[in-house]
Amino acid sequence: MSEERVSGRGLDIEEIREILPHRHPFLLVDRILELVPGERAVGLKNVTYNEAFFQGHFPNRPVMPAVLIIEAMAQVGCVLLLIDNRGKLPYFGGLDKVRFRKPVVPGDQLIMEVTVLRHRGTVGKVRALARVDGQVVAEGEYLYWLVDAE
Repeated sequence: MSEERVSGRGLDIEEIREILPHRHPFLLVDRILELVPGERAVGLKNVTYNEAFFQGHFPNRPVMPAVLIIEAMAQVGCVLLLIDNRGKLPYFGGLDKVRFRKPVVPGDQLIMEVTVLRHRGTVGKVRALARVDGQVVAEGEYLYWLVDAE
């Protein structure tokens, strides 16, 4: 993938699968809308009623689990980090300032923006923000470290 191609139009699901190790049912990013390697990525998750987690969370009032919103934002961050670090895996080092502002429900389109705050060697910190219809639904800062994938 050339940087021009990445910066210009984002990534489709097949290109995301080339980068991320996650697979169904745990792949929580449908498209990367914007990607500036080493700086920023914007991803999209279409939240549908067919998601398996809605069967139990909650049957009479389906709400996307907060931990999966955190994971979806982290996966956008993974694409951002791995585009220049093939052969590595990013691991959570910690979560700071995580807040949930509004429930995410079937039919929502989750737009997630991840920005690198700092990166040195194999460790760093990103800021993640998730919106639905322009309203912030979740946000936080993620600490990570990169390890060899094998």
